[in-house]
Amino acid sequence: MNEELNLKIEAALSLEISAERKEILQVLIDYIKSKRKAEAPIRLHFICTHNSRRSQFSQIWAQTAADYFQIPAQCYSGGVEVTACNERAIASLERFGFLISKRGHSNPIYITYHTQDANPILIFSKLFNDPVNPHSSFAAVMTCDHADENCPFIPGADARIPVRYEDPKAFDDSLVEAEKYDERSMQIANEMFYVFSRVGIN
Repeated sequence: MNEELNLKIEAALSLEISAERKEILQVLIDYIKSKRKAEAPIRLHFICTHNSRRSQFSQIWAQTAADYFQIPAQCYSGGVEVTACNERAIASLERFGFLISKRGHSNPIYITYHTQDANPILIFSKLFNDPVNPHSSFAAVMTCDHADENCPFIPGADARIPVRYEDPKAFDDSLVEAEKYDERSMQIANEMFYVFSRVGIN
């Protein structure tokens, strides 16, 4: 990984997590551990309403953390409405050191790399049941309260795990917009790296 992203990962690994958040994240840790023990595929599907900010951050950081700790997880994201991946979220990921290129216009696909020789992570806004997403044997990780409360059933999921985050959208077009997007990205990085750091611990 490039120096800039490595520094961000080191910062994420150094941050403290509250006991309350650790309790929430433990459910996700236990799920991943159970799949590893069963030698079954580990599929994490991060879901929020528009699949434009928090679920995209979560997919990117979870996949990056899984690769960092060499855990064979596959990370996805989706929503209940199709919009577009928010450009402010993309700008934040670029500030953190991800390598990103863009294809398309109205709902572009962002081809994202944490290292130049890694498999690309493709992010774009899509429904949770889009063909690119898993349709069985996955954990539905609900990253926003709206999707969690309005999607009581996710077909094919063998676990439903709420890991909610505040929406940085509240700060769009404000003087602290970039700061708040980076703050949310760092929180998600911190928690996803914590999750995968605990997977190999009994």
